[in-house]
Amino acid sequence: MPLSDNMRGALLMMASMAAFTINDTFMKALAGEVPLFQLLFLRGILTSVFTGFWAWRLGALHLRLPRRDLGLIALRIVAEIGAAYFFLTALFNMPIANVTAILQSLPLTVSLLAALLFRESLGWRRMSAILVGLLGVLLIVRPGADGFTLYSVYALIAVAFVTMRDLVTRRLSRNTPSMLVTWTTSMSVMVFFGLAGLGQDWVEMDMRTWGFVLASSISIIAGYLCSVLVMRVGEISFIAPFRYTGLIWALALGWFVFGEWPAPMTLIGAAIVVCSGVFMLYREGQIAKRAKRNG
Repeated sequence: MPLSDNMRGALLMMASMAAFTINDTFMKALAGEVPLFQLLFLRGILTSVFTGFWAWRLGALHLRLPRRDLGLIALRIVAEIGAAYFFLTALFNMPIANVTAILQSLPLTVSLLAALLFRESLGWRRMSAILVGLLGVLLIVRPGADGFTLYSVYALIAVAFVTMRDLVTRRLSRNTPSMLVTWTTSMSVMVFFGLAGLGQDWVEMDMRTWGFVLASSISIIAGYLCSVLVMRVGEISFIAPFRYTGLIWALALGWFVFGEWPAPMTLIGAAIVVCSGVFMLYREGQIAKRAKRNG
């Protein structure tokens, strides 16, 4: 039987989450072997070449952008740089499942700040889901507990930067091509970490290390590709919850590759975050359908 648009979208979303988590796994495997700035610069070369070619094929490489969008893109670049640094620093020093679980709070933080900053409607059900989800994040981080470290704070800062990035992206005009934004962001991240890395000693890389960097680049490119394609098929309210399959990948890869398994309290917190996020996405889908019928 042919797949429906919703099922195709769900498969693309799951593939996107798998690709991003595999990228994280290869990057974490190189922790302590290659400086972070060197890794981000080298990975950035490959991703920038691909996204630039893709943007060119789509006819997106033009600079006729509204002045307002230029400022938003610059702000998005700052957020992407901050997110990359804090997320990967946390990833290098924490179990991959813990960092991924904290990042699952992103739909909650984006909705909360969109309501606070842009006066977007937020009913009591979704607000309750957000608050419960944030309590789940506290169970994952557990401030004051023995497992709490500076890198737990780094993971939270990464969430703040990614939230900022996504909110800024939502304010861009529809005439600004997504691939142009992706390419300029990738180029800027590459240049920033390349320049920042000049103050560090770069290490010589063997074939294994180069292979891991290449695999990381291919994985993140696949994640970008699937995440763009997923927006073109199916209903977002059905597809969006499948983003949480990234946590399953993180648990599996953390166990198989690094021998990591989160503490029971972390798993409980992650389950609360996922359930809260799925409920909130479901409610948003119901509200959107109702508005469409009434409109």
